[in-house]
Amino acid sequence: MGKDVIIACDFSSREETLNFLDKFTGRKPFVKIGMELYYAEGPQMVREIKARGHKIFLDLKLHDIPNTVKKAMSVLRNLDVDLVNLHAAGTKAMMEAALEGLTRPDGTRPLLIAVTQLTSTSQERMEQDLLIKEPLDQVVMHYAKTAQQAGLDGVVCSPLEAGKVHEVCGEGFLTVTPGVRFADGEVGDQVRVMTPEEAKRIGSDYIVVGRPITKAEDPVAAYERCIREFVD
Repeated sequence: MGKDVIIACDFSSREETLNFLDKFTGRKPFVKIGMELYYAEGPQMVREIKARGHKIFLDLKLHDIPNTVKKAMSVLRNLDVDLVNLHAAGTKAMMEAALEGLTRPDGTRPLLIAVTQLTSTSQERMEQDLLIKEPLDQVVMHYAKTAQQAGLDGVVCSPLEAGKVHEVCGEGFLTVTPGVRFADGEVGDQVRVMTPEEAKRIGSDYIVVGRPITKAEDPVAAYERCIREFVD
């Protein structure tokens, strides 16, 4: 799959989401539906956006015992999304169960990726809050390798780690990277960030961009700028 920009539709209602997507009269962007929108509007929102012709990354970050995650994935597979994720911290057994649940009877399935460490996580927070003392970079690579061993298609990681993930897991292992900001934009609550051009150079396969597009004065222009800097 080629590089692409995924817009994080972090809205709280159907009306707000569709008003935003109505602005895109040309190219239909790949969109991310996260917890806020999914919990507010449910699976019908996913179906409606899919029917409009958008690819969808369903960002629910499942993390539970293997059997529970397997059952949840067996429901999500019927939504015809393109990309689903879970937390690599849920263990290899959970990831393998998720893959089993996500696979339809005909053998098809959405792509499945694992969250390594959130882009809001720093070394200090990881050590103090999670009692993980190893270097952050080392933890991310270990999680990525475990996800690959479980049969997953890739990981969500910081753009700062995308190149290293490809070194460790190969070029075909997808890297989906949030924490992308324009050089002249606000960083917000992200700790590990990079511009679209830098993310392209370092090897990200997909970048997830939220506020720099959704809060822009001209969201379509901001999206097209991302495409120019990252894809073209």
